[in-house]
This record gives sequence, C-alpha cells and structure tokens, in this order.
Amino acid sequence: MSVSRALPAVAMGEWRAMLRNQVAVAAGILMLALTLVAIVVSHERVGAVNAERARFQSTVDAQWANQPDRHPHRVVHYGHYVFRPLSPLAFFDFGVDPFTGSTLFLEGHRQNSANFSDAAQSSVLLRFGQLTPAFVLQVLTPLLIVFLAFGSVARERERGQLRLQIVQGVRGATLLLGKLAAHAGVALLLGAPAFIALVAIAVMHPTVAAEALALLAGYALYLLVWVVAAVLVSASLPRARDALLALVAGWIVTAILLPRVMPDVAAGDVGRPSRIETEVAIHERLAKIGDTHNPDDPYFKAFRARTLAHYGVARVEDLPVNYSGLLMAEGERMTSALFDEFMRADHARQTEESAIVHSASVASPLIALRRMSTALSGTNLDSHARFLLEGERYRYAFVQRLNGLHVNVVTPTGAGDERIDKHHWEDTPRFGYAPAPFADVAARHAWLAFALLGGWLLALLSIGGWVAKRLERNPA
Repeated sequence: MSVSRALPAVAMGEWRAMLRNQVAVAAGILMLALTLVAIVVSHERVGAVNAERARFQSTVDAQWANQPDRHPHRVVHYGHYVFRPLSPLAFFDFGVDPFTGSTLFLEGHRQNSANFSDAAQSSVLLRFGQLTPAFVLQVLTPLLIVFLAFGSVARERERGQLRLQIVQGVRGATLLLGKLAAHAGVALLLGAPAFIALVAIAVMHPTVAAEALALLAGYALYLLVWVVAAVLVSASLPRARDALLALVAGWIVTAILLPRVMPDVAAGDVGRPSRIETEVAIHERLAKIGDTHNPDDPYFKAFRARTLAHYGVARVEDLPVNYSGLLMAEGERMTSALFDEFMRADHARQTEESAIVHSASVASPLIALRRMSTALSGTNLDSHARFLLEGERYRYAFVQRLNGLHVNVVTPTGAGDERIDKHHWEDTPRFGYAPAPFADVAARHAWLAFALLGGWLLALLSIGGWVAKRLERNPA
C-alpha cells in the first residue's frame, strides 16, 4: 500500500476509534469547556484587577495633587502610592503576580516592599494553582493526550491488528506518522479555544501581538511534544496497560513533581536573607555612611565645608539656598544608592534561583514552557523586578524634586513649618510603567524555551525512526 493512501487511512482509523470511545469524546468536550471557562474567568479577573488598580491610581493621584500648601519635607513624608498595571496577556498565565505585591508606597528615606498580593489575602488553596488557560494547557491537556494515545499502537499489538497491517505492506514509519497526525489534530483541537483567544488579543492589542503569537506557537509545540511522546511509548511497550503506567508516571514527574520541587531546591541552594535581615543590614550600612541629623557627623561636616566653599560664604546662614534642603537631598542620594544596591543584589539571587529551576528544562518541557509563558504574558520575576526598579526610580525623582523645592523655594533661613504653594504638587509627573520590549523578552526567555521544546521534539522524532523499524521487525 502506498504511503499517500496508507497514511490518511491510518489517521482516519485512529479518529474513528476515538469517536467510538464515548469516554474519550466526553473527556474532550469537558476539556474544551474547561478551557473556555478558564479563558472567560481569567480575562474577566484581569480586566477587573486593572480597572480597580486604575481607579486606585486615579484616586491617590488626585489626593496628591489636592494637598494644601505645605513644607516640601512634609510632602516627602506624606508619600505616594503607585499600582502595577497588568499586561493584556496576563489573563493567559498569571505567573508570579498572585504571589508578589502590586502596590508600592513611595516615601522619602525609605524603600518599601510591594504589598497586597493575592496570596497574602486569600486562602492557602491559591497555592495549589489557579484556573487559567496556561494551567489547563500545561497540566491537564497533556494528561488527556496521554489517556487518548496510550493505546494507539499497543492496543493494536495486543489484538493482532498491528501484525496484519505490517503484513499488508504498511511501513512502520507510515503507521507512526498516521497515528501522530491523528493525535496531533486532536491536541490542537483541544488547544483551539486558547489559541483563538490569543489571536483575538493580538488583534485587539497590537502592542502585544508578537507576544501573543509566540505564546500560540510555544503551546502548540509543547502539545506536539506530548503527542509524539505518547505515541512512541505506546509503540515501544508490549501492552497498553504498561504504556499508560509509563506515560502517567512521566506526566507526574515532568508536569507535577519537578515544577514543584525545583523551586525548593533552588531556594535551599542559593539562600536569600529575610526582609528583617535585609532591613538590619541596610540600617547598619546607613549608620556607617553618615547621619544628616548629627551636626558633628564626619561625612556631613565635610559636606557642609564643601557647600560653603562652593557658594563662597563662611556661614550656613549666609547661603543663598536652604541648607537643610541640601542636607536632605544629599542624604536621599546616599540612601537611595544603598537601597538600589540591596534591591539589585536580591534580584540577582532570585535570578540565580530561577536559573537553577530552568536547568531542569532538559528533563521537563513544562518548565521550559512556563519560563516562556510567564515572560511573554508579562507576569514573570523579571516583570515584577522591572516594576520595583521603575517605582524606585520614580520615588527618587519625585523626592529629589521636593528636596529641590526645599532648597530653592523655601526661605534660606526658613523654619521647618514654612509652607509653599500647592501648585508644586500638581506639577509632579505621574508614574508610568511600560513592560519590557518583545525583543528583550524573547532574547532572555522565549528563544531559549523554543530551542528546548524544539530539541525535545527533534529528539523524540529521532527515536521515532528507530521505533518504526522495530515495529516492522517485531510487530507482535
């Protein structure tokens, strides 16, 4: 029988067998329904979260602008809130967003951590995963592929049909390709609702079109890896029961065990100081740097001497600017540099932990996919760190702007309760957070994940050639 006739015949036969299996049909329908529910619920949730954060941001911006006449340093301590907006693709994969804070309180002399994460305000059930399109495609759909494909070849071997097909001239490679085509079509059908949603997002939000299409390609590749693995295991083992046990064990290890265990292994290997330990270390460093409130502090005594020399005067009272404001600006510069150092060191440790987790991608395609998925959805660790860095940059800018008002607008010898006009608060620039460009995200995460998934697929297809020849030699 020619390949052009045999391959479609094998695929059609496999589809007919699945359609006759009422359990398989019911499971497929349930999976499609579950994916649709995940898409709708997740999209509504992200829309509600973004609307809520935008409303909060508008409220605090109005409160900031409507402050009465005040001394600039009091405004420094009044502080300001900023909220992290979510990407249009965040509905697809929540990533680390439920476990990281979304709100920053920005004030002078301090760098606060992000607060109000969903995990901190919800039940512990949140830690077992949330129903998102990514979760369905990453974990549940591969399990259904396993149950649909575990007997694709092994069951025919048990019934003697495999030997009959080989005797009739169907080559092993043709048989495997037909089975792969049939199950690949089913897998892509199961992913179709999510893929359609990604295309819709690409159309409605052109700014994330490249990310959406890359997600579609990545998830399609991941499902094909599971299809090829399931059919090859079915063709390699003598009984369907053995194939099912092997595939379920593989699913447990690669989709459940490794993604759960590797973060704990990484955390134990790297070791990050707690928030309290970090605060203590910062205060110790600050004490060594200098104290703006101590007139006899060595650093600030030298700073006063440099300032007087710069303006060509002998006394602080003779300065044409407010010396207290200069002190505040210099203190803020020094402490902010220290805050930035500790923040970047902590992010470096988190990146090191992530690298350990990602090293398991060679054993678990899910870890490779998750790396790409959260990065393209704008919900990975890098996205959170970018928000913190942008928030700190904004905090430093508006605090130093207020210190500049303290220096130049407040009377040089003015008391601490002197007030300036409130229009200065209205002129403060608003916080803006822009996600990383697609090229940067792809270079750091997506292309490597594609390479790993492609490597998995090529390796399995290479094994498939050996399995096909083995089928021809020993079809029983």
